[in-house]
Amino acid sequence: MTDADTGSTPEATDRIEIYADYVCPFCYLGTRSLAQYREGRDEPLTVDWHPFDLRSGKRNPDGSIDHDVDDGKGDEYYEQARQNVRRLQEEYDAEMAQEIATDVDSFDAQVASWYVKGEYPEQWGAFDEAIYTALWQDGRDIGDVDVLADLADDCGLPVDEIRDAVADDGIRAELEDLFAEAQQTGVTGVPTFVSDGHVARGAVPPEHVERLVDGQ
Repeated sequence: MTDADTGSTPEATDRIEIYADYVCPFCYLGTRSLAQYREGRDEPLTVDWHPFDLRSGKRNPDGSIDHDVDDGKGDEYYEQARQNVRRLQEEYDAEMAQEIATDVDSFDAQVASWYVKGEYPEQWGAFDEAIYTALWQDGRDIGDVDVLADLADDCGLPVDEIRDAVADDGIRAELEDLFAEAQQTGVTGVPTFVSDGHVARGAVPPEHVERLVDGQ
């Protein structure tokens, strides 16, 4: 998403929800597709982001990721994923510094983003974009709270509040509840786009997003 009007806007007549995890390359590519679709729209579009944790099944009790857990994704899976990323990167003309980011934990970034979405909705779009850009274009570790603080500062957000939000057990627990709720509603992978009861999964092209929103 390339602008900051992704919060609720009274002028918007259409709405789309996106379930996404910053660490997923296809979520980054999906937001590039969504941005292209939005640029071609005459009317505003409300975008409602829902956080999702792709690593939920690999987390230790303390929240850290156990990279030794067998999730069925071996070398063949990741090579195919890289090929798909390269294909979509070219299709959407998306700048990327890396194709996969398996060593990055996005939980803190999602906590920070969720806090901004609730407390500073008009600045959330810029912060959301900054997180994606930091990871996928600049190769920065969005799991580092100092990186998140820098991004918040660049977006004109209160850095101390962002640091406090990331460390807030209540907000972190709220995110875990949201992850579970998403899975209970049938979201098993990301990105997942939802509009007026219609669902599209994966980094679908702009014309597919258009059909989803228009209900065609």
